[in-house]
Amino acid sequence: MAQNGPELLIREAARADWDRIAELTVSAYVDGGFLTPEDSYVSHLADVATRASGSRLLVAEVPAGSGTDIAASVAVTDAGGPMAEVARAGEMEFRMLAVAPEHQGRGIARRMVRHIIAEAESRPEIHGLTLCSLTSMTTAHALYRSEGFCEVPERDFWLEAKDARFPFFLRRV
Repeated sequence: MAQNGPELLIREAARADWDRIAELTVSAYVDGGFLTPEDSYVSHLADVATRASGSRLLVAEVPAGSGTDIAASVAVTDAGGPMAEVARAGEMEFRMLAVAPEHQGRGIARRMVRHIIAEAESRPEIHGLTLCSLTSMTTAHALYRSEGFCEVPERDFWLEAKDARFPFFLRRV
């Protein structure tokens, strides 16, 4: 499923996109100040092959120079899939939504979230859309809330190795 719009195409990622996806995802988290380059999760963010084999990997493509650039990426999965962390039966989950720093502030993340919501709404077996986020990603939290997601603290994800809580968000569809 592709979503066209002014200067944006959302489509499934191709193998040729993987290096750019790794670069922009790591950059969004590290340059954004959410992780340090030494954080163990950085290698997970850069491992696009595993993400692509365990989820549907989407990209947002924008015009750049005489061609296009991959500006954002997100992994989408159903409950029980290899990349699912928090989704339960009847729920879809998205993870690692990242917009390259040079493309932030242009509404690309919102368009991707709306694309995922529309996909979830088109599937009668799906009744909820879920995600977890770093506590420090408050701008993303505001976006999710504005698109109808609610925090459900009793479903927060805890990473015991880091003694860290990741707020859980749910949107009914």
